[in-house]
Amino acid sequence: MPTGRSTTLPAEAEIRTYKGQDRALRADRLGTAGLLLSVLAASAPLMVVAGVMPTIFGVMGIVGQPLLFVILGVVLALFGVGYAEMSRHVHNAGAFYAYIARGLGPTAGASASLVALVAYSAMQVGVYGILGFEISGLLATYLDVGVAWWIPALIAVAATGALGWLKIDLNAKVLGVLLLIECALVVVFDAAALGKPGPEGLSLTAFDPGTLSGAGLGTALCFCIAAFVGFEQSPVYAEETSKPHIVVSRVMFLAIGFVAVFFALSAWALSVATGPARITAASAKAGPALLFELTESRLGAAFTDGLHVLFVTGMFAAMLSFHNVVARYAFAMGREGLLPARFGRTNPGTGAPATGSLLQTVVAAVVVIVFALTDSLPAGDPTAPVLHLFTWMGSVGALGVTVLMAASSFAVIAFFVRRGTAGAQVWRLTAAALAGLALVAIAVYTVRDFGVLVGAAEGSALSWALPAIIFVAALGGLVHGLLLKSRRPEAHARIGLGNEAFRLDQAAEADPAG
Repeated sequence: MPTGRSTTLPAEAEIRTYKGQDRALRADRLGTAGLLLSVLAASAPLMVVAGVMPTIFGVMGIVGQPLLFVILGVVLALFGVGYAEMSRHVHNAGAFYAYIARGLGPTAGASASLVALVAYSAMQVGVYGILGFEISGLLATYLDVGVAWWIPALIAVAATGALGWLKIDLNAKVLGVLLLIECALVVVFDAAALGKPGPEGLSLTAFDPGTLSGAGLGTALCFCIAAFVGFEQSPVYAEETSKPHIVVSRVMFLAIGFVAVFFALSAWALSVATGPARITAASAKAGPALLFELTESRLGAAFTDGLHVLFVTGMFAAMLSFHNVVARYAFAMGREGLLPARFGRTNPGTGAPATGSLLQTVVAAVVVIVFALTDSLPAGDPTAPVLHLFTWMGSVGALGVTVLMAASSFAVIAFFVRRGTAGAQVWRLTAAALAGLALVAIAVYTVRDFGVLVGAAEGSALSWALPAIIFVAALGGLVHGLLLKSRRPEAHARIGLGNEAFRLDQAAEADPAG
């Protein structure tokens, strides 16, 4: 087999379909702006500022959260160096698993495909809990209507599924509008907080490395890396972009830089608004309400009401972004035989991966219904299972994505070594190795502190059962890959090749003797 599993065909033989238009994502639907907005929506800026940051400050006691975002930005930029170079050579909606297959082999790719499907599904489904609770609260506050959290959650499942069937460029416009408004309001808060600081003034204490100590550092790393999730999704849309060899890598670095700066600034603004000495206590007391309390005192009730609404729309944008990614992973897996062939077909009218979209919608509905059936608490009570749905699923997803990024870093190295171009790529491969080691360390910290991450009692089975979901998925994918290798070796050999598999068929037909 050729090194790097590359293909060589004359330029005129290049095509963009896989055995017919119903097996192809529509090309040239996304440019730089559309792709950037689509991947940034997954980071849910307002949800991170209102929900994640007070948790890291108050529960984990990490005052140096702004510095943590800067450090992770550097780590993920190192990861992006190799990942972006790989994106120039591999254009596949299977992204993570395709890269891992091309570097570490098809069986490893099969394992990664199931991890990706489970991780992104978990992150998407987890948001429905907090979204349903927030909408329920808004209805009670402004309309005096009591609605159980799971009712708006299921409505959101249906709406997300409907949008998932539409053209990706229309999805990008919906995501873009919501994201831009959301970011604008957070920037207004940042300016107000820095313009009217707490008793310690414009203190830079939160950027002191000494503030990163404490037992909660491992869990804080997982929460912060989850806030970056989205940038790595840009290769998923490679087949739907114009000039993917340029646009995908460009968007990746723009997203990493934006998230690192935006969240570091916003976390610093929160610490300045209360004062670094008080941020831990204030966050522990107020929780997600901290941001809204600070905005009301500085910007008024009307602004705060708008922020509550954008909090909901931002979560919806994140869910739609994750939904699109899961649907495309399912499409890529169906196209390559890792899922039934029907998943490898698209909607004839929109080019969207319709069956994958339907799969994610059904999974989300089932999970929400299961959690709803265990809910015996009155409307408005955010304890179990609403917060469990959000924290359990979100943490499982973040662990899965971290593991995939670590594996991809080493796959990048293997890919270029097998191609015989390691010497020319030595600095990129060094960056990938450093990022891979750092991401492995973060994954280890996350598994070790998973009980703290999900708020489980000491000795609770949740501390090992939840992270085990990712490892069971990896093992299941590995077994599936090995079975495919023994029973359908031709399908196994094409894992990660995507559209290139059709080009191999075309080349074989043109030269039967070869």
